Amino acid sequence: MTYEFTLIEGDGIGPEVTAATIRILAAAGVDIHWTKVPTGAAAVQSHGTPLPDVTLRSVEQTRVALKGPITTPVGHGFTSVNVAIRQALDLYVSLRPVKSIPGVPTRHENVDLVVFRENTEGLYSGREHSPVEGVVETLRVISERACKRITRWANEYVRNEGRDKLTLVHKASIMKLSDGLFLDSFNQVADGYPFVTHEARLIDDVVRGLVIDPNQYDCMVMENLYGDVLSDLCAGLVGGLGVVPGANIGDRYAVFEAVHGSAPDIAGRGIANPTALVQSGVLLLRHIGERKAANNVEKALFSVLERGEVRTGDLGGSANTEQFTNAIMAALGTHG
Repeated sequence: MTYEFTLIEGDGIGPEVTAATIRILAAAGVDIHWTKVPTGAAAVQSHGTPLPDVTLRSVEQTRVALKGPITTPVGHGFTSVNVAIRQALDLYVSLRPVKSIPGVPTRHENVDLVVFRENTEGLYSGREHSPVEGVVETLRVISERACKRITRWANEYVRNEGRDKLTLVHKASIMKLSDGLFLDSFNQVADGYPFVTHEARLIDDVVRGLVIDPNQYDCMVMENLYGDVLSDLCAGLVGGLGVVPGANIGDRYAVFEAVHGSAPDIAGRGIANPTALVQSGVLLLRHIGERKAANNVEKALFSVLERGEVRTGDLGGSANTEQFTNAIMAALGTHG
């Protein structure tokens, strides 16, 4: 079967890590034809906007996209393309699995967590205005519909992937109406999943617990801003944003992305580590039902990292992007 998917290369090292990932997915035996579309800084120059309509129309047509990192200017310039894509395509689930990687030493061992982040509402959605000079208001909108659908999606994932427990992360002790609505929705949805263990914990308690012993958690669901912060914390438990995958998923469309930055300081030098996007490619393959190929890519990636003979500079090695990619493709010959 030949798949038709959208490719969003991104900024900085984006074209380098997407090219590496595409080669590896092809080596796994999955036939994908990629439609390349403009986004980010380059799209501003060519189309006058960082997110042209042609990009969104392509994802709507193909249903699936692979996306490299896109630069978001801090405090000025265009607004976040990442947020705009999620809102335009109603990608209400941010899926961030975090798992210890063989050969990447960290403080904690055997970490295996999944963060589900509500992607469309809350403070992170960026609804801000200035009613008077020197004062800014930010709207934190929480709806029952959004709370229930992300909770249902998380429960389905827990059940279908053979996980055990789902934790709601909240602050309903203080934000009694907004987080209280999320807590009520979580409890109502939980009643339909009797074979999943459910708990609700305050966000400050969860943060402290993750630092002390992340193995006490399994899967966690939360609102937008909490999820942005907590998913990055969890990435730090296994080696950082450069080695973890990410996906934004809705009822019709899905975008699999690198969650790290665009690293303009090393762009074009051929030394970027594609591990994060390769891992996102594994999520993509599982999403479309190519589970055997997904498992083979993951095994090949992990075997290269565990041996440690070929590593990029950020992981203490001296290999460039092409050498690291070739090593994974060679390992695929063993695991395929």
